[in-house]
Amino acid sequence: MFKGSNVALVTPFKNDKLDDETYINLIHFHIKNGTNGLVPAGTTGESPTLNHHEHERVIELCVKESNGKLPVFAGTGSNSTVEAISLTTHAEKIGANGALIVTPYYNKPTQEGLYQHYKAINDKCGIPIIIYNIPGRSVIDMSVETMARLYELKNIIGVKDATGDLSRVNETLKKLGKDFIQLTGNDDNALEFNKRGGVGAISVTANIAPKLCSEFQKLSVMNDEKSALETKKLNDILQPIHNSMFIESNPSPVKYAAKLLGLCEEDVRLPLVKVTEKNKEIIKKTLKTANLI
Repeated sequence: MFKGSNVALVTPFKNDKLDDETYINLIHFHIKNGTNGLVPAGTTGESPTLNHHEHERVIELCVKESNGKLPVFAGTGSNSTVEAISLTTHAEKIGANGALIVTPYYNKPTQEGLYQHYKAINDKCGIPIIIYNIPGRSVIDMSVETMARLYELKNIIGVKDATGDLSRVNETLKKLGKDFIQLTGNDDNALEFNKRGGVGAISVTANIAPKLCSEFQKLSVMNDEKSALETKKLNDILQPIHNSMFIESNPSPVKYAAKLLGLCEEDVRLPLVKVTEKNKEIIKKTLKTANLI
């Protein structure tokens, strides 16, 4: 249901307001260019600075405009369990296919606290939930053992793993089995991640290179020699782009890249700022090398 190249959608702004028209155009851009799934209101979508109405609005637009053509896993996480439940039940009500729920940031819950947080959300909704484990931003790292407990619940189906630790893929596969969906949140390790048992990515780079990312993901899970060679070629093209997308805090670099492609403006909300002129040149160079501009 949810594999391959799934885009962590940027949220476009105009005069610091949500730019609905541009956002709708972005959704149709991905429908036309091979993206396998849409993830609105995640980290790349600047969810920490969206107000509650805007958060719900970007999910509603995504569901409406995708119109069943692509699955929508809405970012509905929060460090407040009550708010996460509210956002998740709203996403379910408007027709999202599932929810991507980040581990609670700042609060620093124990593993038992993590379990109870997700169980509370699980018990209040009826849509699939993907755990978003990103200790670099949330401080907390969910253990494989806690994930295994959560997988026993009705709605927990997988993880977006942004730990950067590839051994976790093997450990999770061994403990939870192949039906537990493993998606990488690190574009740069996608090739090895899939080799070890992953089935795709929730990608920043897919915002600006959807065709390359979807083709790469398709080929990377095939087991023939020709596909392996093509995957390596695509990986070599994509790696410099991946690196440049994290040259400064995400999503500032990818928004600048999107501006170069005429997809949206580079505006981000404070405390994020636009990338420096020096880094803009690096981003521009990687896009030119990949023939994206």
